Amino acid sequence: MWNWRRTLVALGGVLLGASAGVAAGLGAAGVAADGRPGQALPPILEATHLPPLLTARGETVDLRYDVFCAPAGAEIAERPCDASGTVFVRTGDTGTFQSLPLREDLSAAEGRYHALVPSDIARSTSGFSYYATFRSEANGSERVLPAGGAEAPERSLPLGRSVDVHLGTHIFGATRKPDVVVASAPWGDGPGDVGIEQARNFTPIGGSSFDVDSSQTVSLLDEAHKRLLRWGPTGGTPTGLPLAIDGTLADLAVGNDGKLYVLESTDPARKPLLREFGPDGSALGSVESSERASQVRIGANGPILLEQPSNEWVQAGRDGALLPPSAQAKSGRSGRPLRAGREVVLLRRGNEIRVAVTSGGDVLRAWRVTSDTPIAEVQLAEPLGNDLVVVARVYSDVRDEFVVLVLGRKGIVRSFPLAPADWAETSPLARFRLVGSSLYQLGSTDQGVFVDRFDLAAR
Repeated sequence: MWNWRRTLVALGGVLLGASAGVAAGLGAAGVAADGRPGQALPPILEATHLPPLLTARGETVDLRYDVFCAPAGAEIAERPCDASGTVFVRTGDTGTFQSLPLREDLSAAEGRYHALVPSDIARSTSGFSYYATFRSEANGSERVLPAGGAEAPERSLPLGRSVDVHLGTHIFGATRKPDVVVASAPWGDGPGDVGIEQARNFTPIGGSSFDVDSSQTVSLLDEAHKRLLRWGPTGGTPTGLPLAIDGTLADLAVGNDGKLYVLESTDPARKPLLREFGPDGSALGSVESSERASQVRIGANGPILLEQPSNEWVQAGRDGALLPPSAQAKSGRSGRPLRAGREVVLLRRGNEIRVAVTSGGDVLRAWRVTSDTPIAEVQLAEPLGNDLVVVARVYSDVRDEFVVLVLGRKGIVRSFPLAPADWAETSPLARFRLVGSSLYQLGSTDQGVFVDRFDLAAR
C-alpha cells in the first residue's frame, strides 16, 4: 500500500489551504535538469510556520516558527540554527504594522521561535494580518515569510458563528462503491498503458495527477511516459498527448480554455517549475514558483499555486501570460480564490478542521469539524451550491480511509467513506476533483490506474 505517511512527512505535513509548512530553500542550484541557468549555492535560511488562518472566539494566538540553516554549497537546510526574527502584525489588512520580537522557546518540540499576538489584535472582529523577517546569526542570510512581505501578508480571520460537527470514531471497512468507473488503464508501456516507476524499498510511483473538465473529459498525467492520457465522457480507450516534461512526480490542472499546467520539481535546491501547454500539447512557456509550491489549480483568472511554507495561494498566470515569481509573491492570499471574488480558507490542526467561505475579508459561512479518529490531510474543500464538500483522510495504526463530508448550514448533509485506493504514489494532494455535483477520485492497484465518479446529489 502507498506510504502516505512518508509522503506527507516529505511535504512537511502539507494540507489544502494551510498546514505545517514545507521548508523552502533560498539557494539556487547549479544547472538544473530542465536546463535552467545555475549559479553557486549561497547560504540557506529556511523557516516553517503554521498560520492561524481561522481563530475561535477568545483564542490566544501564539505565532510559532522553526528556523533551519545551511552553509554555502549545501542544497537543503536540515538542522535548526540560531536566528533573530521579528513579526510585524496589524489589525485587519490596512494600517501600520506593530513589530513583535520573536523569542526563543528551547522547551518547545516545535515552533522554537514565537511571538504572542496582543489580545486586542488577536481578538479583533476584522482579524489580523502579519509577516515575519529572519536573519541567521551563523551565515548572515535573511528571509521574509511570506515572500510578499507587507504587500501580501498572512491573513487571519475569526470563525465567528461556525457550524460545529463532531465525527466521533470512524468505523473502517464500510466504504462506498463508485457510481461509475470513468477511466482505467493497466500499468505498462503500451499506447494505452500508464508508466510506473519502481525502485527497491520504495513505493511505486505512477499516474501522478489528473483533472476533469466541464465536458467530463478525464486527463491523467502519465509522467513516466512524458504524456497526457485522455478519456472522453463515455470512457473507453484513452488517447495520448506527448508533453515536454521531466518525467517526475508532478501536479496537473486543465484550464477552461483547454490549456494544461504541470507543476514539477527535479531539483530539491530549486523551486518547482510551472509548465504551460496548449490544448494540443505544444509548450507555451514555464516559470518558477515564488516559493516551494505544492499544488496547481485553476482560479477565476488563470492558474494558481499553493505555496509553502507561507501556505498562501498565489496567482501564477493572468490574461494568458505566466507571472514571474516576484509578481506571484505579491498576489498571495490565505484562501483559495473562487469565482465572484469568494475564497475558501482552510486550517487543519490536529484532529480538527476549520473551514470558511469568505468574501472581501468577511466570513460568510464557517464550519468546525472534530474527530475522535486521527486526521492526516485534507484533500479537497470546495463549495457545492450553498454547501461545502470536504474530503479528509482518517487513519489508525493499521489502516486509513477517506471521509467525504457535504456540509450545510445545519451540519452534515451527507457523508460516506471511500477506500484509499493508493497502491501507487501520486502527487500528495491530487487524488480528488469536484466537477458540478460529481466527485472524482484517482486510485490505483497493483494492476493499474482508475478514476471513479461519485454522485453527490441527494440519494
